[in-house]
Amino acid sequence: MYFVAEVQSPENPTTALKMMTAQADRVMAPSEWEERWQEGRIGFHQPHVHQMLKDNLDKVLCGREQVRFFFPLCGKAVDMKWLADMGHVIVGVDISEIGIKQFFEEQNLEYKEEPVPAIPEAKVFKSSDAKISLYKCNLYEFSSAIEGQFGGIWDRGSLVAINPCDRQKYASLIMSLMDKDCKYLLNTLEYNPELYKGPPFFVPEEVVKSLYRDACDIELVQHRDALREKFKAWGIDSLLEKVYLLTPKAN
Repeated sequence: MYFVAEVQSPENPTTALKMMTAQADRVMAPSEWEERWQEGRIGFHQPHVHQMLKDNLDKVLCGREQVRFFFPLCGKAVDMKWLADMGHVIVGVDISEIGIKQFFEEQNLEYKEEPVPAIPEAKVFKSSDAKISLYKCNLYEFSSAIEGQFGGIWDRGSLVAINPCDRQKYASLIMSLMDKDCKYLLNTLEYNPELYKGPPFFVPEEVVKSLYRDACDIELVQHRDALREKFKAWGIDSLLEKVYLLTPKAN
């Protein structure tokens, strides 16, 4: 169950584009994300399965079993274990080896570590049952040549975390990883970016459409007021969380 409070997305695309300029030049280096893991500054991690994934899982599965899911910037998301326990196969990518190892340790999963010949200095950490494979590498070094394409993608905290200047590159990568029957569940946040520089970054509906509408059908399946005390500390006065379902357009 969810509700919508008095939090509104900018109705005028011009207003949304004007708001985005507030964060357009914001750039975080991969090393900054690694520092956050080293220092335990991981407020973006959720210790429970995301409710909006639970609410919309049936729309992603469409009755399918053993779906291969991709988790961009996976961190140590407990959602991965939840889906793997249902029989699905999980592939994730993250820059932080700390986060990946913590995932396996906290979920009490045995794993092995292997090099990735196609990506210099990358590693892949695999659960003993081979249901979960997490790649330690720069996301943009990953490709369908490594693990093929996927039937499901759960993007929680990824598009909102990447640098705004990299969004087109990111969208191109995600679309290249989508199988023809893929269901891509995308989680975004909307707030006044003039009050908080991010990350997570402000991603209005206009941006989602500009990135994906040529290749995907886009449906807003859920939205809710997400403002909590910890987010008020950012200096914002509203926070709207949205989930979109993207499916490849038929050729």
